[in-house]
Amino acid sequence: MDSNRTSPMALAERRLHWLEQRQRVLAQNIANADTPGFRPRDLTPFAQAMNTAQQAMAQTSPRHLSGPNGDGRARPDRHAVETSPDGNGVSLDREALKVAETDQAHAMALALHRRWAGMYRTALGRGS
Repeated sequence: MDSNRTSPMALAERRLHWLEQRQRVLAQNIANADTPGFRPRDLTPFAQAMNTAQQAMAQTSPRHLSGPNGDGRARPDRHAVETSPDGNGVSLDREALKVAETDQAHAMALALHRRWAGMYRTALGRGS
């Protein structure tokens, strides 16, 4: 939609994509809550990912430069300090809080995207 990819709409689209990937990683953590030896993972924070993305190489395909699970930014969650006797480090309470936080951020980014789209439609004379 945007040619320079630096507009607020482009930023909201990037944020939505990041939030979608984070929900996927958190869902994998929850799904593996009973897997012996499983260590929870999380994405790098969005601001840090944006800083490194501006300096990184161009990715011409979604499969290029990605990790084994399709997301090269997923990393072990360093805040997970508790482990169960079988070595599993997933805390369902902590994961549920992260899912709720991600859901709220998704709702905000989607609302901002819709507002900007409405302003573009108004500016083009197509109403909101």
